[in-house]
Amino acid sequence: MSQIVKGVIARSKDADVEVVDIVVPAPGPGEAVVKVEACGVCHTDLHYRQGGINDEFPFLLGHEAAGTVEAVGEGVTEVEPGDFVILNWRAVCGQCRACAKGKPWYCFATHNATQKMTLAEGDPMAGAELSPALGIGAFIEKTLVAAGQCTKVDREASAVAAGLLGCGVMAGFGAAVNTGAVTRGDSVAVIGCGGVGDAAVAGAAIAGATTIIAVDIDDRKLETAKRFGATHTVNSKENDPVEAIQALTGGHGADVVVEAVGRPETYKQAFYARDLAGTVVLVGVPTPDLEVTLPLADVFGRGGALKSSWYGDCLPSRDFPMLIDLYRQGRFDLDGFVTETIGLGDVESAFTKMHGGDVLRSVVVIDSQTEAPAGAPETEESKA
Repeated sequence: MSQIVKGVIARSKDADVEVVDIVVPAPGPGEAVVKVEACGVCHTDLHYRQGGINDEFPFLLGHEAAGTVEAVGEGVTEVEPGDFVILNWRAVCGQCRACAKGKPWYCFATHNATQKMTLAEGDPMAGAELSPALGIGAFIEKTLVAAGQCTKVDREASAVAAGLLGCGVMAGFGAAVNTGAVTRGDSVAVIGCGGVGDAAVAGAAIAGATTIIAVDIDDRKLETAKRFGATHTVNSKENDPVEAIQALTGGHGADVVVEAVGRPETYKQAFYARDLAGTVVLVGVPTPDLEVTLPLADVFGRGGALKSSWYGDCLPSRDFPMLIDLYRQGRFDLDGFVTETIGLGDVESAFTKMHGGDVLRSVVVIDSQTEAPAGAPETEESKA
């Protein structure tokens, strides 16, 4: 039976988001309905609202989420009702050429729920099909996803923290550990210290890097990067980051440089800030109009690898439980990414704070039984 629940949509380009009634169908074959407990506010959600992803409005926003499986459809074996899960946007198919090669983290045929959630009766656009952000749509009390988008993890983890693995934190951590293959004794530089960049810093620290250089133009962000394991910081508005990174690595450059901005200028900095035969990892998402030009002789002469990191090259079934274990052991500070907890009605204001660089992550708490991590400020709505 379908249900009507509250959720946050972007009705049209650049319009303020709204909390509206949404029809969630009963799960069909291969699908699951998940009661969302918490969902992070990611910059990708703002991109959807601004029309920067595509123009398939109205969008159901939110995708960095954790919650409890309420119901599953026919043929679902991955999860069952009652399972505590983190939602992911890469439900692997198991059959494409990447999966057949034993590299499912590169799956070229990931899938989402077949049925669509719609706007409820009484809405000016009643019956309109919603486009869920990254195939999830989790600023909502309950969402419909493909069962493969549900990754079961330990229930003892805080949903507020765990949900962040669904996108930004996993992307940054995986960029360092999976894509960049950071290992013991490496030197690492991370350019851009928002949530993704800080996760890359944390990943490098856990992997055993001995020199971890955080680069940003905001001193507040650099101080935060220290909490996640940065051994050195560089304000690139005041200092040449390439020269600074080289000076901190014996004049050579870093073994791995993670670019978490997605700009031509910062990509060039990453390229020249790495050691000979070093690795550059691009995890910052560029807009379609951006281009980078590099001398081909330098690309050849410096050797090494230039890589792009898709979702931290993660395999959710492998990486989410492992990172939750590290979190529960006190070795991975997921709670540190949570600046504040808010309610469904606070998403628009969270976007404003994001613009100002005032938050690392705002997290929408939907289930009143969900506990926020210790020290995370709450708004009045999230306390209600």
